[in-house]
Amino acid sequence: MSWLVEVDGRTCIGSGICAGAAPDHFALVDGESRPVRAETEPDDRVLDAAESCPVEAITVRAKGTGELLAPAE
Repeated sequence: MSWLVEVDGRTCIGSGICAGAAPDHFALVDGESRPVRAETEPDDRVLDAAESCPVEAITVRAKGTGELLAPAE
């Protein structure tokens, strides 16, 4: 099962916490976070990055089911 990773550019404040927590999965571009790939294999660092985002701009969902994996509701 792969994951779908999204960053809401309107919400992102460019703190860089996600890029620090999961540099293989997030990059700062023009002061905003972007997923390196929209679809990725499961990696706890991606969940940690989503949970660490101070404005909850990152969502991680299970591909196929759409189940929200992070951030926790």
